[in-house]
Amino acid sequence: MERITTHWYNEQVVPQLQQKFGYKNVHQIPKLRSIHLNRCLGAVSQKILNSCSEELAIISGQKPKLTYSKKAIAAFQLRKGMPIGMTVTLRRQRMYDFLTKLIHLVLPRLKDFRGLNPTSFDGKGNYNLGLPDQLAFAELAYDQIDQFRGLDVCIVTTAQTDAEARALLEGLGMRFRV
Repeated sequence: MERITTHWYNEQVVPQLQQKFGYKNVHQIPKLRSIHLNRCLGAVSQKILNSCSEELAIISGQKPKLTYSKKAIAAFQLRKGMPIGMTVTLRRQRMYDFLTKLIHLVLPRLKDFRGLNPTSFDGKGNYNLGLPDQLAFAELAYDQIDQFRGLDVCIVTTAQTDAEARALLEGLGMRFRV
């Protein structure tokens, strides 16, 4: 398992991208900006919020920030200002550590994994994927989980096009379906 770091990125990925796209300036070469982890829970109790917050902190290595509802929706028993989810933004070395864990440990543990969806780019060089449950992360024990909840992962890059972002992520080790 190759650990992804900024040094490894500069030594391995940058020359590949420079050769493939013919960049003249080093600053044109796309790189990772951040990774966002999001989990929406809806209107839940404080106990569930605390357990989900602990799970996300264990997964990411960073304490999550709670997100609150902006308006009341009676059909969902939701009042304005209620906590409904949580988010974590990873940058620098934590971002590379999480990406290493995601590529080499989590994605291969998913059931029937044959590669990531190549159409999940947003048109501006960012990639979004959803994980069905938190059991793919080895840090969490099955006994500690009270309910299976999904997780959204958004990988933000400085790439201008989806082709550049895909080449960057493939250079970092992500596998896409054909």
